[in-house]
Amino acid sequence: MKYMLLMHSNKQGWDDMPTSWSQDDLKVMVEYMHELNRELSDAGELVEARGLAGPDAMKTYQAQSDGEPIITDGPFSETKEVLAGYWVLDVASEERVLEIAHRVSVTPGAGGKPVYQAVEIHPEGVAPA
Repeated sequence: MKYMLLMHSNKQGWDDMPTSWSQDDLKVMVEYMHELNRELSDAGELVEARGLAGPDAMKTYQAQSDGEPIITDGPFSETKEVLAGYWVLDVASEERVLEIAHRVSVTPGAGGKPVYQAVEIHPEGVAPA
């Protein structure tokens, strides 16, 4: 069954990461993610994975009935969390996707401590016939 995992980050933590994490901590986190992706790929479970640019690179687009869309830089101003990355997986069971979500949630952060980030799990929907 296919699932999409969405990894969220606290916006303040995202903004503070370049100055509050050491270069070694950043390297450990990135390597952890690369290793997870390699393992998932080797197991034939990884369809796609991407880390996303930060909120300063985002745009939000909303169509309007008058034909003039609203396009704003970044997420909505009240946003406290940002989408940091995603995985599309093809796994045998919900139990397996929960195991993978756990590994994402405990990604090492500053000082090697787990970040315990939120991970949304979306199963593939079935299109109506």
